[in-house]
Amino acid sequence: MRQLFRLMLLAVAAISISGCGYNAIQQKDEAVNAGWSEVVNQYKRRADLIPNLVNTVQGYAQQERQVLTEVTNARAKVGQIQVNADDADSLKQFQQAQGELGSALSRLLVVSENYPTLKSDQNFRDLQAQLEGTENRITVARGRYIQLVQDYNTFIRSFPQVITAKLFGYKAKPNFTVDNEAQIAQPPTVDFGTPPAAPQPTPPQPAPAQ
Repeated sequence: MRQLFRLMLLAVAAISISGCGYNAIQQKDEAVNAGWSEVVNQYKRRADLIPNLVNTVQGYAQQERQVLTEVTNARAKVGQIQVNADDADSLKQFQQAQGELGSALSRLLVVSENYPTLKSDQNFRDLQAQLEGTENRITVARGRYIQLVQDYNTFIRSFPQVITAKLFGYKAKPNFTVDNEAQIAQPPTVDFGTPPAAPQPTPPQPAPAQ
């Protein structure tokens, strides 16, 4: 009799937990974690392409040392970050570093346009194609992650899941700030200014009438 009573209590508890969204919170939390792993994997794929890209460009355009150094330093900065996706400040730092790396890569590819021999190099063309493909994958993975986090945050803030989330310590997760990232990723605008107009010569004055 006691065993039957315990089984009934367990069944009621399971139904109550399911009705309060506990299982769904677990599923959505795991989906967010999987989405984040994909984002990190695609960013790592991009970072792994950079050394070969820099070496290839350097073989044809050694004088572009500043741009090459910027890319190398930006990649090193990304590698030093120990990101925690559940911490807003850590995620912001990670996002900014990745944006700076993307901006440096954009400048490097712009510089390559000045070297026809480099552009015709098969290795460079292959690396450029891989890099473009990886950028697309990053965009897709980041967009999916943003949606997963929004779905998770909306769900745990809704009733009755909000009660379950508080009981079990589930909190809203920080997300990418798309507007800021787009701004960081844009290469800086170089403006040398408009040169001042040259002074116009003063026309000669007519001679006074005699």
